[in-house]
Amino acid sequence: MARGSGTKLIADNRRARHEYHLLEKVEAGIALTGTEVKSLRAGHATLQRAFGDVRGGELWLVGAHIPEYAQGGMQNHDPDRDRKLLLHRREIDGLAGKVAERGLTLVPTRLYFKDGRVKVELALARGKEARDKRRDVAARDAKREMERAVKSRGRDVD
Repeated sequence: MARGSGTKLIADNRRARHEYHLLEKVEAGIALTGTEVKSLRAGHATLQRAFGDVRGGELWLVGAHIPEYAQGGMQNHDPDRDRKLLLHRREIDGLAGKVAERGLTLVPTRLYFKDGRVKVELALARGKEARDKRRDVAARDAKREMERAVKSRGRDVD
């Protein structure tokens, strides 16, 4: 029997793009309980404070919040538990080596369904300094102003 095709976004960590320089992205599976999947199907999850951690040769998602499923009853899960991420050994070893470098961390950028399975997009990231954040905001504002000017000029020509 075929699973649902395509992807459906559950949560997007927009703050990660503001706080970090995203260098490299990797897709990982995630080990979940039944009530966690049902809660995700309802579209509930928070990735803002989450990060990836390599422990004992395994990759873990720490700090992600998946609220309890309303109809879960006694089988409900702990909303803030650490969840195991599923990658091939060589991928985990490669990421662990890069994270060991100074200043790099694993940040989840998206949580989504892909062909009926929950996936996490992790980014290898380096933290931005305050001046980098200000520069990004200034560039975004300048771009927005230029688009407004071009749009208003287009109306004047008609």
